[in-house]
Amino acid sequence: MDLSLGQLGMASLWLAFALAIYAIFAGVMGALKRDARLQTSARFAAVAVFLALTTAIGIMETALLSNDFSVKYVAEHSRLASPTWVKVVTLWSALEGSVLFWGWLLTGYTALLAITAPNNVLRPWALSIMQMVQLFFISVVTFIANPFIVMAVPPLDGPGANPLLQNHWMMAVHPVLLYLGYVGLTVPFSYAMAALITRRPGIEWMTQTRTWTLVGWGFLSAGIIAGGWWSYEVLGWGGYWAWDPVENVSFMPWLTATAFIHSVQVQERRRMLKSWNVMLIVLTFSLSILGTFLIRSGVVSSVHAFGDGPVGPFFLGFFILVALSAFGLVAWRWDQVRDNAELDAAISREGSYLAGNVLFLAMAFAVLLGTLFPLIVEAISGNKVTVGAPFFNQVSIPIWLLIFLLMGIGPLLPWRKAEEQSLKKNLLFLLMGALLSAGLAFILGIHRVYPLLTFALAGFNLVSLGLLIGGAVVPRARLSGRNVLLVFKQYAFESKRRFGSMIVHFGVIVIALGVMASSAYRVDQQMRIDYGSSAQFQGYELKAVGPYTYPELSILQSGTLTEQDVSHISIGAKVEVWRGSKLLKVLNPRINRFLGRPEQPVPTPSVLYTPWHDIYLNISGELNADSTSVTLRVVQSPLVTWIWLGGLIVVLGTAYALSPSRRRLRETHELRGSAQA
Repeated sequence: MDLSLGQLGMASLWLAFALAIYAIFAGVMGALKRDARLQTSARFAAVAVFLALTTAIGIMETALLSNDFSVKYVAEHSRLASPTWVKVVTLWSALEGSVLFWGWLLTGYTALLAITAPNNVLRPWALSIMQMVQLFFISVVTFIANPFIVMAVPPLDGPGANPLLQNHWMMAVHPVLLYLGYVGLTVPFSYAMAALITRRPGIEWMTQTRTWTLVGWGFLSAGIIAGGWWSYEVLGWGGYWAWDPVENVSFMPWLTATAFIHSVQVQERRRMLKSWNVMLIVLTFSLSILGTFLIRSGVVSSVHAFGDGPVGPFFLGFFILVALSAFGLVAWRWDQVRDNAELDAAISREGSYLAGNVLFLAMAFAVLLGTLFPLIVEAISGNKVTVGAPFFNQVSIPIWLLIFLLMGIGPLLPWRKAEEQSLKKNLLFLLMGALLSAGLAFILGIHRVYPLLTFALAGFNLVSLGLLIGGAVVPRARLSGRNVLLVFKQYAFESKRRFGSMIVHFGVIVIALGVMASSAYRVDQQMRIDYGSSAQFQGYELKAVGPYTYPELSILQSGTLTEQDVSHISIGAKVEVWRGSKLLKVLNPRINRFLGRPEQPVPTPSVLYTPWHDIYLNISGELNADSTSVTLRVVQSPLVTWIWLGGLIVVLGTAYALSPSRRRLRETHELRGSAQA
């Protein structure tokens, strides 16, 4: 008897489950007995688990692309007329598939770690922790949220994926980036636990996970930025961040991971903040699991969430288990993790990093409180309350301005204690940059307090970057007698980690300006325009040319269109955007109806992007093919494009910091040589 794709998928899950159990057993026993053969067997098992889940992923994609509606997941979330790219991303568009995808990425990280990690006392324990985490996800997808259930009577067609997920190509990118970020941060967590188990909570575990940490943080940063762009292009309200609970749960581990990345530098240089670093990475991983619970349990209402599902209690239990076990292990090993060194002076680089840590944690706590408070109140009293953007903005803006201030001054401070003369000199330059920026902003018409402070601190940070580069390049050029540009090129190439961090900080400056301008000076209006007529908006002329339809109006009116012909229909308006006598662009704001889910219309905005501001149009109110006018929500958002550009700069800076330099290759070779010896 031939096996169906659903049965083959189930078999691959069971195989992965069995291999994962064996990998944990072999890894733990190999570590306890220091048995090299068992440790090697556990490493091979990690690769085998990855191959088993890769088979499951391949089977699910085959079922989606071949429209095999005997597989329940395909029947409930795919459709014959869906484009190929939608069928591919349907893998992670719903609960069961997203957990399968998450588990697969986790096994990929584990297999890669098993192959590349240097052979030392930490490796078997770190791999075992990774395998315990992956066993949980494999168990969930095998026993609780199995996407390979076979239907006795398959339907002829399915409803398709969530319309919001079909509506923009970014859904092929945004979730993948977030998952890669979440999963990547499991590696430093596993090594931190391994360091505690083996009583080696020094810098060894951080050195071995530095790259993994930056990779996870970089993917998480890219995922958050991509999610903001998706929200801007799809949800139709003209913004990119609404302090939605699901947005918040991705933001919180990013905050603690950012604190961790800065804090580890203090431990590497001064052997301080060991307890901070262990607790920060535990908190980061715990928040990732908490966020997974909130998204997949149905306890929060969000366009990003997966709704009600059976996995919520299991993720909550796993979160509690992780938090209690990890923090309990920290408490048990407190004698090894507490700091022996003390802070020499508050005004020092380590002092600024510690202050930054406090601010990042304060921000994370405020976001956590605002996210969970409505749930706690409803659970206790039954009353529904909301915590909206005003609360988050009032709390976050002052904290971010302080972080922005520390970002400029911190890297210029020396370790241990700042010399008064050099500190005064640097502060003078920084304050001059801040005043010039604020003055320029005031001349340009920016008179509000927070925007002025943001512009001032942007100048403050730009001068800081200039001083950092100048302090590294100019003395070398003087000593060597070479051209400054050649010395700068050599410095940027040889000190990629340092220079990459400067690129990242520059990207943060660009993002901060974009967020400030688009939040404080956004213009939002609603206007009705008759077809053939025009309306003025912020120096632009908006001319409503006529209706926009997809497929064409004649085909829609003919009545010959069937649900199998196209994936969706669109009804909207053609609007020309003029500046004086120049036609800039024809925008097509519209409402999409995906034929498998016609009860969920999706307003789809259309945007004219410019370097200084965007013109954003979205359909407001009822519209049909016979309408003689259109009602639009028209938004002008200054510097929104700078947010996406700044995000790209952050990602490129992270990638540059991760790229190998000659010095790093030499250090890696020496580290592996000493480990093998």
